[in-house]
Amino acid sequence: MRLRPLSAFALAVLSMAAFSQDAANYPSRPIRMIVPFAPGGGLDISTRLIGQKLTEKWGQNVVVDSRPGAATIVGTEIASRASPDGYTVLMITTTFAINPGLYSRLPYDPGRDFTPVTQLNSQPNVVVVPPSFAGNSVKDLIALAKAKPGELTFASPGAGSAPHLAAEMFQRAAGVSMIHVPYKGIPPAVTDVIGGRVTMLFTTTISAAPHIKAGKLRAVAITSGRRQPGMPDVPTVGETLPGYRAEAFQGMVVPAGVPQAIVNKLSAEVARIVRLPDVAERFQLDGAEPVGSTPKEFAAFLKAEMQKWSKVVQDAGIKPEQ
Repeated sequence: MRLRPLSAFALAVLSMAAFSQDAANYPSRPIRMIVPFAPGGGLDISTRLIGQKLTEKWGQNVVVDSRPGAATIVGTEIASRASPDGYTVLMITTTFAINPGLYSRLPYDPGRDFTPVTQLNSQPNVVVVPPSFAGNSVKDLIALAKAKPGELTFASPGAGSAPHLAAEMFQRAAGVSMIHVPYKGIPPAVTDVIGGRVTMLFTTTISAAPHIKAGKLRAVAITSGRRQPGMPDVPTVGETLPGYRAEAFQGMVVPAGVPQAIVNKLSAEVARIVRLPDVAERFQLDGAEPVGSTPKEFAAFLKAEMQKWSKVVQDAGIKPEQ
């Protein structure tokens, strides 16, 4: 007896059934979370916190895989080539949205090669200076910059990074000119600001909060639209420069092709985790607001962020470091 080949419809039904079974059993083995930054930074801290909660809930180990390099391009490319089975996720920050406007060529397409899962939080940058800095406010900082054009310096974790672009937006809004001092990451930049070798630094509240609490740095202003619960006494830049707002974010994406049922399951669980009282409190104490968006909401957010930062890069004429 001759067997007839399965029809396309039958194959589709079988495929959908397999995907449904995969989603129902997901996860059945360890999950790898790629962090495209060096260990110890804000995203690494958040990833380990989320990973611990996922392990407690699902009983599967979560392996944090740090793959720093080339403004997150190294780790992002690795994630883009991973199997689309939901067992490799990429943790992202604002850099993910900035790079398409900064680099003419990337070894991946952020829109085509990834599926958004959820936004973990929203993080304003905080403008910090050494305790010895003479100014105490944004007005003081602007006055000093205008009195000494081209003399004040600002650090960043690299040309084209989110803190760099936040500072560029500040310069344009305030009508001042300062010298950009790029570093290879936040830790060395923080070290030189603490030592007074650089005037100021725009950085995420998560990265700066421990140094502010220890009295090693002084917060001048927050770059969000409103004051943050974790730093209620720190004014916003917008209180002096109306309309100024430059927030960063942390989020999660997976390689394109991961079954939507798995994306939805992962999104729902991580969104639940970021809203847990202890996790939300941890974010808020560091000046970040928990979000926990749906995949659709996060996709729309990422699209808007890419458009916004592309314009900032173009207007400021920023070129990536070679």
